[in-house]
Amino acid sequence: MVVTPEGASVRDVAVEGERIVAVAAPGSLPAEGARVIDATGKIVVPGGIDPHTHLAHGIMSRPDEPGLTIGPEEDTRGMAFGGTTTHIDFCFVHPGVDIMPTVEQRTKRWQGNSYVDYAFHVTLAGALPIRTFDQIGEAIQAGFPSFKVFTTNILPVHPKRTQNRIDFGRIHFAMGKIAAAGGILVVHGEDDDVVQFNYERFRAEGKLDGANMHLVHTKLSELLAFRRTIALARDAECGVYFVHTSAKEGVDAIGEARADGLPIYGETLHQYACFNAEYYKTPRGFCSHTYPSLKFPEDQQALWRGLVVDGLSTLATDEYPTPLAIKLRGKTIEDVTGGNCGAEARMGIAWSEGVVKRGMSLTRFAEITSTNAARIFGLYPKKGVIAAGSDADLALIDPSIDKTLTRDDFHVSDYSPWEGWRVSGWPVTTILRGQVIADGGRLLGRAGAGRLASRKIDGALLRRPVC
Repeated sequence: MVVTPEGASVRDVAVEGERIVAVAAPGSLPAEGARVIDATGKIVVPGGIDPHTHLAHGIMSRPDEPGLTIGPEEDTRGMAFGGTTTHIDFCFVHPGVDIMPTVEQRTKRWQGNSYVDYAFHVTLAGALPIRTFDQIGEAIQAGFPSFKVFTTNILPVHPKRTQNRIDFGRIHFAMGKIAAAGGILVVHGEDDDVVQFNYERFRAEGKLDGANMHLVHTKLSELLAFRRTIALARDAECGVYFVHTSAKEGVDAIGEARADGLPIYGETLHQYACFNAEYYKTPRGFCSHTYPSLKFPEDQQALWRGLVVDGLSTLATDEYPTPLAIKLRGKTIEDVTGGNCGAEARMGIAWSEGVVKRGMSLTRFAEITSTNAARIFGLYPKKGVIAAGSDADLALIDPSIDKTLTRDDFHVSDYSPWEGWRVSGWPVTTILRGQVIADGGRLLGRAGAGRLASRKIDGALLRRPVC
């Protein structure tokens, strides 16, 4: 069963070299001299694209104990097993450095170390000088058309902690530069005044338990930041992609903007859709935390509605992989480690929770796990679609698998937040540009096979909500 933009049907897929050369009726392709992979009983979807990862990234929760998240040489191995063939990470540009040298340095860290293809968003962080924004056009021309901003510092201000928040004046200025050059703004949307006051208030009141995280990173905070950002985007005529939407208020703000014809796109995370703030109270509850925070059952319902029907465009992970000891060492709202090891499970969880449990169509599954990310960030149609001329990036899902996930099902770090989760269907084969890199629980690819993917966004995506 092959899933294409036209729908799902029984087809044969022909691959020559790194590209798909035909999608045809069963038995109509010449098989002589070719390797044949029998996908009978399997669902063949575009290789997954995770548009939001933080590998080899500074850990911010304990500024007196600096460290890095797990790098691409380990984490992308899990992606290969889990059906993901491309991920988009970040390079942070702070005051005092230029954009392109920072991108080049970050790219070198991935070269020779990734099992899957990769790209980078450029994060504009802090009180950047005006001249930094003048470099945006050059970066877009070089194939890096997406720029991230934080509207808040996600943790309390600390002299040893780099501050990533950028003010709304600079955000609006950046929007103008980005829109003029054919790029898109990627936004971590929370209200800094609300978040930082909540930290101060809860500290004064002695309510530092990490289970209060959702009362610091609130639904109101998301509402305020999303709507303010959308107002600026409307004025600047700039496309916006909101990362890790966590609240119904965020989903609603995105939906209203899209109904007005604005090119606004929303992402959520599988942990936000599957867990709520009550889970923080369990022994390993922080395993599913990433910033902003888990919210409430009504928010989970809104997120699933946005994924299954419409309103949200992508399902990502905010991958921030660490060992379990680092993930769980923080106990308070001020030091809980954000993010987790989620990329390997993303496709399988989306299948079980979306398709099997909630009736998501196969086409919609392909859209939220691959196609829409490819379109929004300029990888389409080279990636994100099963069509002649596209990269032969494929994932085969076996819908007959029915099991409870254990630690042995994962290949990154020493834990997964999805241990103990019941699944119906799971990726079993992953193909990257025509090469089988994982099959039947065996890793067949190699670190270094992944390549940097250059990107150019279709202008239609930046004029109206296309996907």
